[in-house]
Formats: sequence, structure tokens, C-alpha cells
Amino acid sequence: MNSRKHHYDTILLYIVFALVVFGITILSSASVVISNENFGEPYYYLKHQLFNGLAVGLALFYAGFKIDYKFWKKISLPLIILSIVLLLMVFSDNFGFNRGIATRWLAFGGLMFQPTEIVKLFFIFYLAALFEKKKKNVKDFYKGFIPFIIILSVISALVAAQPDIGTLGVIAAISLAIYFVAGADIRHLFLICLTGSAALFVLVKAAPYRMDRFTAFINPGIDPTGISYQINQALIAIGMGGLWGLGYGYGQQKILYLPEVIGDSIFAIIAEELGFVGGTVIIALFVILAIRGFKIAKHAPDKFAELTAFGIVFWIIFQAFINIASISGIVPMTGVPLPFISYGGTSLALNLFGMGVVLNISKHTI
Repeated sequence: MNSRKHHYDTILLYIVFALVVFGITILSSASVVISNENFGEPYYYLKHQLFNGLAVGLALFYAGFKIDYKFWKKISLPLIILSIVLLLMVFSDNFGFNRGIATRWLAFGGLMFQPTEIVKLFFIFYLAALFEKKKKNVKDFYKGFIPFIIILSVISALVAAQPDIGTLGVIAAISLAIYFVAGADIRHLFLICLTGSAALFVLVKAAPYRMDRFTAFINPGIDPTGISYQINQALIAIGMGGLWGLGYGYGQQKILYLPEVIGDSIFAIIAEELGFVGGTVIIALFVILAIRGFKIAKHAPDKFAELTAFGIVFWIIFQAFINIASISGIVPMTGVPLPFISYGGTSLALNLFGMGVVLNISKHTI
């Protein structure tokens, strides 16, 4: 296919930065109480997100936007090796950092980040390069399926060991979506889904807190002060918002009622303070991002560009859907953050990096 270099997708650029501005704005409200509680000042989390997330993210966005997308194909193998090394380092006493039962962070001096966020993007680069190289052999059991399942199994095992089942689900979904678009044999996809479902059942049964999440999803009223507490408080927040919301800054659930108020519960605060209208605006922004992003993938100049753009956009949209659906009681709670909006410097920075790459690809579409 022939491509010509032209202007980037300005609509997609505006959508990305609208989400970022919206995220910073709502975080400044949602984090005030918990920031005062934990650090004695109202804007600790906001400043951390600005300096450790947005500032780094804008630099990565610029790099992704300016560097030709083919560069990431050339270094995709070193990047996936680096991803595996980072996941292994999480379990090191020297670098790994624990929060409760989870070991999901790496700490270097004063810098702390989640390697799984880096893995999502680097794995997309690797799979896009792998399937472009395989071409017609993607459907072949030994040349297509086996290489894919080996690398997916390695990444999945390391993420599951942290444990971070929500992120594992996102990575698996991204991988299968890319595999499908690359031309996978449907029988191979069915085999992976069947095996993955069995593995998920074992993981859920092995950890009572995961089973509790599923139980709370099936029956939110079963233990309103225990396993159902978060979803009940989230639904109260959403219900209190009504059509127009209580007003920016006037939400009540952030006053130490709703757990993870700046993380996976932040959409409930949006709905409470800005109402159905505010929640609809956020969903509409993600829908437009999906439309523009998938259009770029459809008109990409080569297979690597197509799969890379598709994988990055699918990652953002799937994660947004899971977050909003779980906090609304449509699917079980997963702990997955809302892209561009939830607190987390690594997540924001990598989301921006990925969208920079998509915008670079948009300059080469056919």
C-alpha cells in the first residue's frame, strides 16, 4: 500500500487533550479530602499527577508524535525483553514495592511506577511487528499460534503473580483483539478463550477476595458494609448526581465514603458532581476517540501501523468500558483505572505516549 504524509488527525488530538483536561479538573475535586487526610494538604495528588504524570506524558506524547512509527517496529524485540525484565524486577527486594498483598510497583529512589502500564504499550508494538512478519502464517498452528501463545503466557504469568488480574484481563483482551485483526484462525482463538476462562476460574477460586467481587456483583446487597461496600457507595454517588449533578466540588461520597475515589471509582464522582450529562460527555469523548482511532487503523499504510493503531485505541477504549461498566454495576469490580482521568502517573504518561504514536500514524494514512 502507498501512503502520503499529510496533516495529522486534529479531531483526535482535541479529544485526547479534552480528556486530559477533564481528568485533571475532576481529580482536583475528587482528591481534596483524601489528600488532606493522608498528607495534610488538599492538592498533593493533583500536583503529583501534574508533575509525575502529565509532564512526563506530554514529553512522551511529543516523542510518539514526532518519531516515525516504523521505529517502534525496529526495536519491538528489545522493548518486549525490557518489559519482561521490568515485570521480573517487581519481585526483587531491592526494587519491588508492595501495597497490601499486591507487588505491582517498581521504586528507583524517589521514582515509583507500574511496569504493567509500560508492558501494555510495548506488547502492542511487539505483537504488531510479529504478526506483520508472519503475514499468511498467522493462521498456521506452529508458525502463528505457538509463538503468540508462548509470549502471551509468559507475560500473563508474570502479571498474575503480582497479582493483578484486572490488568491481566486488559492485556489478554488487547492481545486477542490484535490476533483476531491480524487474521487468526477462529479455532485457535476459541482454544485460547476456553483455556483462559478455565485459568480465570482457578484464579478466582484461589483467592477469596476475587470471589467476593463476583459475589458482590451478583448480589450487591449481600454485605453492604463489607464486600459490597464499594459498589453500593458508587451506585449511591451515581444516583445522587441525577441529571445535572450536585455541582463541581460538592460531591459527598469523596468524603471518605467511597473507596478508591481517585482510582477506579472516579467515574462515580463524575456522575455525582456533574450528573448524567457529565458522565455522558465523558463517554461521548471516548466514543469519538474510538471512531477516529479505528479509522486511522483502517487506513494505515501497512500491517504494522494498522495493528499498532488498532491495539492502542482498543486498549484505551476497552479499559474505559471496563472501568465505567464495573463502577456502574454492569460487570464485576476489576480495579482497572479510567484512562486519562484516574490518578496514576504511569497510566496517564503511557496513555499519552500511545496516542502520540497513533497521531503519527495518522500522518501517513492512505
